[in-house]
Amino acid sequence: MELVSVESKNKKDFFNFYKNQYKNNPLKRDSLSGLLKGLLYGKSSLCESVDLEPLMVIDKNKIIMICLLAHVHRMPDYVQIGFFESDELNMQAFDLIMDRAEKMAKSKKASKISGSLNIHVNYGLGFLASDFHKKQSFGMAHNPEFYNEYFIKNGFTTVDMISYKKDITNMDNLLSSKIQKKLGERYKVREADFSNLKKEAGIYTEINNKSFSEHLFYYTRKKEEDLELFKDLKFLLKPENLLFVEKDGVPVGFMLWYPDFNQLMKPSETVGIKTVIKNKLFSNKIKTFKIVEMGVIPKERSRGAILALFDYCFKCTKDKFDYLESGWILTENTKSKNFGIKWADGESKHYKAYIKDLSI
Repeated sequence: MELVSVESKNKKDFFNFYKNQYKNNPLKRDSLSGLLKGLLYGKSSLCESVDLEPLMVIDKNKIIMICLLAHVHRMPDYVQIGFFESDELNMQAFDLIMDRAEKMAKSKKASKISGSLNIHVNYGLGFLASDFHKKQSFGMAHNPEFYNEYFIKNGFTTVDMISYKKDITNMDNLLSSKIQKKLGERYKVREADFSNLKKEAGIYTEINNKSFSEHLFYYTRKKEEDLELFKDLKFLLKPENLLFVEKDGVPVGFMLWYPDFNQLMKPSETVGIKTVIKNKLFSNKIKTFKIVEMGVIPKERSRGAILALFDYCFKCTKDKFDYLESGWILTENTKSKNFGIKWADGESKHYKAYIKDLSI
């Protein structure tokens, strides 16, 4: 058994191993291989500000485990074990990756190693930690249960996350007309103008950076990075999927939501032109939509901006979907959890991220 650094000659082998984890599995869909390919081949704008080391563990001439070690310049305290995939539980193989991650951390003067973060929280965080028999929804992780064992048994601290789900088929209104009127006097919600994608992505970036500066794992984004994110999704998204809430004409918050595109994809497919075509022809087959991300600048929190976004989103989705599902929420994030507890039918799935503090 040996640890192999990925170079030009074996990038394809590394990439194919990753993609094969999602083929012919009725529960899983591949939504991140496009990003991974861009990172491997230096095509992503993220490559300008992150040091990457793709690794493979090979046993008897067969790849059994891969990951992408990453040290993001704007997240200097962490070395990430990202895009992790493993055929079966093999602690000896994982020890080889851990040893290399610790050496990288030492060379970069980083004090922590993270597990399940894929470069930035916008691209994925958390290993699935429950409901392994259920289908993966778009943008969320799906992995074997044993992935969590690697990190727990290596002394990582667990970061717990949760998602919520609600049956909305019998909901007529989200808010009373009185509350709607009051919110309308204070805020205006508008849909994104994708004909000016660069400007709208820039607003999204600005609000993100103001809203999540204290959020675990978050680091300041650059406008060109979020523009790249939306370019990858622009043929799937409608203007209503990115909502901005404004006060006195100034954007103070946003909501990103979209249909669960995984419900249109086959196990062998990745997100691409087929998904776009199916979404145009058979969008009515998607029964769940997802609230992926919301952000409101600090001074407008608890003043109704989030309620205004929820209310507008409900108007967009009413009678089009049967279910609403949230993205992951940190269990320590009481305010966000309260929305789930208040409006959802209950908890949906659990996820776990991991941190190992090397200074302890």
